[in-house]
Order: sequence, then structure tokens, then C-alpha cells
Amino acid sequence: MPVKHEMSNDVKTAEEGVMESQPHVDLHRGLKSRHITMIAIGGAIGTGLIIGTGGALAKAGPGSILISYSFVGFIVYLVMCGLGEMATWLPMPSGFTGYAARFCDPALGFAIGWTYWFKYIIVTPNQLTAGALVISFWIDTERVNAGVWITVFLVLIVSINYFGVRFFGEFEFWLSSFKVIVIIGLILLSFILMLGGGPDHDRKGFRYWKNPGAFNWYIEDSAAGRFYAFWATMVSATFAYLGTELVGVTVGEAENPRKTIPRAIKLTFYRILFFYVLSVLLVGTLVPYNSDRLLSATKKSSSAAASPFVVAIELAGIPVLPHILNACILLFVFSAANSDLYIATRTIYGLAREGKAPAIFARTDRRGVPIYALTISACFACLAYMNVSSDSQTVFKYFVDLVTIFGLLTWVSLLVTHIYFVRARKAQHVPDTDLVYKAPFGAAGSYFALAFCCLISLTKSYDVFTHNKKWGNFNYKSFITAYLGIPVYLCLIFGYKLVTRCKGVKPEEADLWSGKEEIDREEAEYLARKAMEESTHKRGNWFYETFVAWLF
Repeated sequence: MPVKHEMSNDVKTAEEGVMESQPHVDLHRGLKSRHITMIAIGGAIGTGLIIGTGGALAKAGPGSILISYSFVGFIVYLVMCGLGEMATWLPMPSGFTGYAARFCDPALGFAIGWTYWFKYIIVTPNQLTAGALVISFWIDTERVNAGVWITVFLVLIVSINYFGVRFFGEFEFWLSSFKVIVIIGLILLSFILMLGGGPDHDRKGFRYWKNPGAFNWYIEDSAAGRFYAFWATMVSATFAYLGTELVGVTVGEAENPRKTIPRAIKLTFYRILFFYVLSVLLVGTLVPYNSDRLLSATKKSSSAAASPFVVAIELAGIPVLPHILNACILLFVFSAANSDLYIATRTIYGLAREGKAPAIFARTDRRGVPIYALTISACFACLAYMNVSSDSQTVFKYFVDLVTIFGLLTWVSLLVTHIYFVRARKAQHVPDTDLVYKAPFGAAGSYFALAFCCLISLTKSYDVFTHNKKWGNFNYKSFITAYLGIPVYLCLIFGYKLVTRCKGVKPEEADLWSGKEEIDREEAEYLARKAMEESTHKRGNWFYETFVAWLF
């Protein structure tokens, strides 16, 4: 029988606010199963896939991007499995912060919370900038200043987040559904074009894998150069997958999280396989990496012009479709900005609930919206206005570098936390049969993913160190934005330890139980209520259950 160990008084005092019911600090569980499912899918589909693959293809070739997107996809799946095991054992409103503080070290909880918030207050203005750049596909910034579109998007996403989690969940559900339809449409179109079904009737097959080839070179024309090119695409793949883990932040507002979270995570592997791997495979058969159109497109802004799918459509001679795809990309970006602001808000809310941020950010209104957390996160979204007077492409690239390193550090922290969670379970003799969901690869999978996340973090921008006539000398600006996150992360951990004198949590003393009874009781009440509702009327959301749910 597992033994319920108590935390030390210091740690307990710091963490007891996690499940404590205080007035005006509780979130409302308003996200239904279909909301969680589609948010999980939508979080994994964004401009990184539709647009970012163009630069990766031009730099490394179709073989490299297929390998890198597949490999990083597997790493993401391992991260999600570890997160799912913890989230289903104890769905905490403080999310990542609470798990790290309870199972590993309060300092890690502090660091992961603030790192994740930094990521999302940077990626939100990044998405707002991308939205303005997408519109520039039709209306040049000289005619209408980009700041106008940034303001419109910012007002809209703040309003959607302010209206409450039910409204947000419904809005994101339909936007994410639209994303899925667009991606499926692009995959089918790419497959048809590959087989010669376009206006040019050119049956391309895998012709471009032979000429110019499956692997391009980077820095030097050699076998090493092909490896350099391949490794450079690991960063593109990482950026494309960032956001997949956001389902872990929704547990505090999910109805019956022990059912909805595993359902979303279990299918992550298949979504990655279908949406990402199949997409990059097909686009690599349609566009050669040395295509003049692709090379010129990747030098343009973050609009449809930079998408390899648009290049494929133009090469096939299909008119009008690039404009339609640009409109779809605009909705993609808007959805991403909306969910990014939501995650930023809930992250600093979780930090405040843990006592690791000012308490005012934990206060909610009568609808369960953390209004002050939303306000501070929305203020940082105004960083998007930096692009109005600066070179938008340059600032955009710096934002991408910062987001990528903060995202990787989040994955590192989640994997470390899962490893400590497994140690705590074993030390306290909690059998696997007590788990609602168990990571299929266990702690070994987390160790494997952790090693490669650390490796990618340290080598992600190796090309800033190259001394080459063609590629230039040391780029200190890119170096700072590429690696700034690492010293910030370490300073947060050791600074917190220095100030609070906290110690790491021993496996046998990790608190696996506080709040679990409340969650168990809440789950039982929810299931009883749902059973009663289903017995009285079975209409519900019949369209989704009949035509959409089986796909995912």
C-alpha cells in the first residue's frame, strides 16, 4: 500500500495555495472534451508548419526535413507522455509550476513558470507581427501601417480572452477545426499534384529527391556540410512543434481532465505522423530545394509568399489559390495569437497561486477569468509595435530565436519533473495500476528526450560561430537572442535557491497526495452528472460526435 508522506513545512507553506479554495482565485472548469482535443491539435499546427518548412527545405533539402521533423516529433511525443502521466494523476490549476515544485524542486517550479511566461509574452507579439505581415500580401505596409493591423488583432484577442473560458474554448474549437480542414486539404492537394493531377499534368513523384537531391549542403560542400544543413533544420522543426505542450496548461479548466487529457495526448503521435511528417514529405516532392521561387520566397515576410505550399501551387500553375491560402494563414496566426495570450495569462496566474508571483495575478472575476494576469500579459503583447519602425524580418527572427530556446528549456524542465515524479512513485510504492495514464516509455523515454533537448539547446545556433567567406564571421546579435534564455533560466533557478534557501524534494517526501481527494470527488460528481444528462437527452453536440470526433 502506498504511504502518504507529508511535505516539509517550508515547502508546504509555499505550495499549499495550489488546491486551496479562496474567494476570487479559482478558475472555472469550462473546457469540454472536444475543446481540449481540438486545442491540442490546433496548438500543434501553426505557421511553423505552413511557412517555416520553406526555409528549412531551401537550406537542407527534402530528406533532411523529413528526418528532422520526424525525430523532433518523437521527442515531442515523449514530452507529452510524461506530462500526461503527471496531469492525470493530479490535475493542478498551476500546471507545470506546481508539478516541478512538488516533485522536484521549488526553484525548478519558479524557473519553469517564469521561463514559460517569457516564452508566451514574446510569442504573442511575434504572432501579431506575423498577422500584419500576412495582410501585407494584399495591402502594402506603405499604404496601411502595420501598427493598424496589430492593434485590431490585439483588441480582438484580449476581448476573446476576457469573455471567459467557455467562450474562448468554443472559439478555439472552431478555429482549430478549420486549421485541421485546411491542413488535410493541403495534404490532399499536394498528393494530387505529386501524381500529376495539376494543370501542368506533370507527374513529379520523387523526381526532386534525385535531382537536385534529397540533401543540400550548408557552410561547406561536403558530407559534413550535409550534416550541418540537417542539424540546422532541427531548430525549424523545434519551432514548428512549440505549443504542443499547451494542453498541460488547460488542466485547471478542463471538465473531467483525467479523461480528456489522456485522450488528447495519446493521439499526439498520430497527429504528428499525419499532419507534420506527411506534409513535409509531400511538399519535398513538389518543390526542389534549389528552386528560384523557393529561394526568393524564403527571403520574403511571413506571408503566404514564403510558404513552400504556395510555391508548389504556383509551380503547378493554379491561379487564385495562393490568395485563399493566405487568408487561411491569417486565421492560423490569429488563432495562435489568441491561444498564446491565454497560455501567458494562465501561466502567471499559476505562478501567483504558487506564491512565486505577486498575489494580485491570482485574482479572478466572477467568470473565473484572471483579469490582472490577462492585463499584464496583454501589455507585453505591445512589443509587437517594435516592428512598426524596425525591420520586421530582423525583429521577427530575434523573437523566433528567443521563443525557441525558452520552449526547449520548458521541455527540459518537464522531462526532469517527470523523471522525479517516477522516482517519487517508486519510492512511495505507488503501483502503475493506480495511474490513469502511464507514459509508454516511462522514465527511460524522458531521459532519452532530455538528452536530445539539451543537445539541441546548446547547438541550435552553431552557425553563429562559423568563420567562412560566404557565411560571414561571428554574429553576436544572433548569438545573444539564440542563447540568452539559458543564463536567464539558470539565474532563475539559483537565484530562487539563494533567496529562499529551499532544497530539492526527496523522492520519499514528494507530495503526491495533497488535493487528490478533491479531484477524485470532483471527477465522481462530474461523471454522475454526465450520466444523468445522457440518460435524459442524448442530442448534445451531435455534429462533432458523428462527423468529426472519430477522426481524432
